[in-house]
Amino acid sequence: MLKGFKEFIARGNVVDLAVGVVIGAAFTAVVTQFTASFLKPLILLLTGGKETSGTFKVDEAVFDYGTFINVAIAFLLTAAVVYFLVVLPLNKLNDRRKGKEEAAPAAKPEDIVLLTEIRDALKQAAERERV
Repeated sequence: MLKGFKEFIARGNVVDLAVGVVIGAAFTAVVTQFTASFLKPLILLLTGGKETSGTFKVDEAVFDYGTFINVAIAFLLTAAVVYFLVVLPLNKLNDRRKGKEEAAPAAKPEDIVLLTEIRDALKQAAERERV
């Protein structure tokens, strides 16, 4: 059981995962602050500039559409950055790796080539004997 865990740790996936989580948390904080500092005031200006803008009331229920717009924009920004800075480069890297693997066809070992020639010669000899 410990051997498997040691191999898992040694593969580097855990380190990659840890780095991803830390970077993701830091990036989430940046996007959250960006939406709070820039987008929310912009939405307030566009919807009337009052502190209560970005909301509407139906009876006593308050609907805060300004916060929802902030969160939606933050999600889109996060998704775009993750796609363009992580997913797209990794896809290109994987395509390059696959291209190199396919571009270099494996040469047959000499013993395989010799065995193939012997097999073909035996087939030809067997056909001659039948005729």
